[in-house]
Amino acid sequence: MSRKRVLITGAAGFLGSHLCDRFIKEGFHVIGMDNLITGDLRNIEHLFKLEHFEFYHHDVSKFIHVPGELHYILHFASPASPIDYLKIPIQTLKVGALGTHNCLGLAKVKKARILVASTSEVYGDPLVHPQTEDYWGNVNPVGPRGVYDEAKRFMESITMAYHTYHGVETRIVRIFNTYGPRMRLNDGRALPAFIGQALRGEDLTVFGDGSQTRSFCYVDDLIEGIYRLLMSDYAYPVNVGNPDEISLKDFAEEIIKLTGTTQKIVYKPLPQDDPKQRQPDITRAKELLGWEPKVSRAEGVKVTYEYFKSLPKEELYKLPKDFNKK
Repeated sequence: MSRKRVLITGAAGFLGSHLCDRFIKEGFHVIGMDNLITGDLRNIEHLFKLEHFEFYHHDVSKFIHVPGELHYILHFASPASPIDYLKIPIQTLKVGALGTHNCLGLAKVKKARILVASTSEVYGDPLVHPQTEDYWGNVNPVGPRGVYDEAKRFMESITMAYHTYHGVETRIVRIFNTYGPRMRLNDGRALPAFIGQALRGEDLTVFGDGSQTRSFCYVDDLIEGIYRLLMSDYAYPVNVGNPDEISLKDFAEEIIKLTGTTQKIVYKPLPQDDPKQRQPDITRAKELLGWEPKVSRAEGVKVTYEYFKSLPKEELYKLPKDFNKK
């Protein structure tokens, strides 16, 4: 029996690499693609020895060609942390617009089903809480975060256009805050930032007064939701995330307790357009996919902490990526 073939863009990233693992486990032939601007080959090096994994070092914002049959495409190429997309705004917009256009064109030619990775950021700084898929969002298109938010909103629009106009089988997942092994310690997001600071013996930095909320989903739960959505017959956006909401101040205190650090919390000004609340309404995912998260925050954060502790010491002190270096 020949294996189904799947293309995963952003394959060397945090989520992309976990997707590669899942599709290999499910018996697919996996084609990974990544330009490695924010991804890391170490996330997928364990797959290189496998017969049913291949990798292309390529930027999907340029033309994409994949020889042979293709049954599924998962488009996950994009910087996803503010620390990255604020430094490379043009590339972020291009991968959301041109990259998505190229992936949809490939899906059309290959008659493949495509799932695109959208984000809870399409809701911006929401005026509705929790956020349902029917909420249109509150996004500042010309603010610093607009490059990511609007890239993903355009991605959803062009994906639906290919679905309605060309009849391409499309799926749209709106991903809420996710964490787990293979996150970059220096990617600027709350969880790795707090754990990294605790491991280095630094005070934990909370922006604003720490009352802003996030809802953290463990990566294995998220991947399960994405897999089920791909295999479903639903073309409209679906929120996938964990509705268990916590303030960043309380979360920092949880990390202090878990790591046993004696450091304190320090407060800094809130970045522009930073969302005050973030909580998915997952009614649609429950009803359509029979999906809800299984891993508690206490359990997932413990596994993630052990992963970060196991990294070589130099990883702890690595500075965020400088994209100007050749």
